[in-house]
Amino acid sequence: MQAILLAGGLGTRLRSVVSDRPKPMALIEDKPFMEYVTRELVRSGITEIIFAVGYKGSMVEEYFKDGSEFGFQASYAYEETLLGTAGAIKNAGKFITEDRFYVLNADTFYQIDYTRLAKQQDDQNLDMALVLRQVPDVSRYGKAILDENGILTGFNEKTADPVPGTINGGIYLMKKSLLEEIPEGKVSLENEMIPKWLSEGKKLGGFVNDGYFIDIGIPEAYFQFQEDVKTGVVH
Repeated sequence: MQAILLAGGLGTRLRSVVSDRPKPMALIEDKPFMEYVTRELVRSGITEIIFAVGYKGSMVEEYFKDGSEFGFQASYAYEETLLGTAGAIKNAGKFITEDRFYVLNADTFYQIDYTRLAKQQDDQNLDMALVLRQVPDVSRYGKAILDENGILTGFNEKTADPVPGTINGGIYLMKKSLLEEIPEGKVSLENEMIPKWLSEGKKLGGFVNDGYFIDIGIPEAYFQFQEDVKTGVVH
């Protein structure tokens, strides 16, 4: 199985504590955050990882090289300009050789069974399977809604009510055929492509992950992950 790791963002909110490297390369116990992410992928049977890199992307390649030391085969798709999430996937798509592939953000860490997405995609013949997560206040994000069968019925829906609900978790299992539908240039997966695919009647579905999750986009979360690794919550 192949996975695209989106590692091209600038990480501006974390720059006060991590200024010399891309955000996913922030050090945790002398290892870059992204190493913990790739380790989890390898555990789930991912054999090839395509790094979609931009800002200081060569630092990622210098560390992971061909990936063999870490148990996978590595490729690198460089962005000359910021392409947005869907644009980055399109740019990395040239390395995709299988009929489906995982996509995830390199600055988030989940403890999750990735094969569960594959099973759901097979069982329901989904064009894309995705992971949602529960949050105490959906007004900060946009709601993502699954029906009782796990089919996505709403995505990125804005609400002013500070109520609990489910939002996009940023892990996807996409059919390769979707790559052709992403236009060239800067395109957002969350704001443009997923709402478009939903409106066209494409079959999207998923499940809500209730396991460990962290996004190291802000200093507090970065320090929290360091603590979780130190105390063995994450290993």
